[in-house]
Amino acid sequence: MTTFLAAVLTPLLSVTALLALVRLYRGPSLVDRVIAADMLLATMVGAVGAEAAVNRHATTLPVLVVLSLLGFVGSVSLVRFAVREQQ
Repeated sequence: MTTFLAAVLTPLLSVTALLALVRLYRGPSLVDRVIAADMLLATMVGAVGAEAAVNRHATTLPVLVVLSLLGFVGSVSLVRFAVREQQ
């Protein structure tokens, strides 16, 4: 079961990360790039969570919490910056 889970999740997360990187590179506006960076970080959280589920250990929980907080604080601060630039 864990091999099947790894075989299914690896290509899905890889494609998601690749598409987020493409949008991060080609995004025409700052908001597109912020959303792409947030999506890339969410993909990283999903990959770390999937790795923890496949290997059945909870030692990566602090890493998941830090990555989630980093994504939240980064997104909020960049959106606030973008709103100030448009005014």
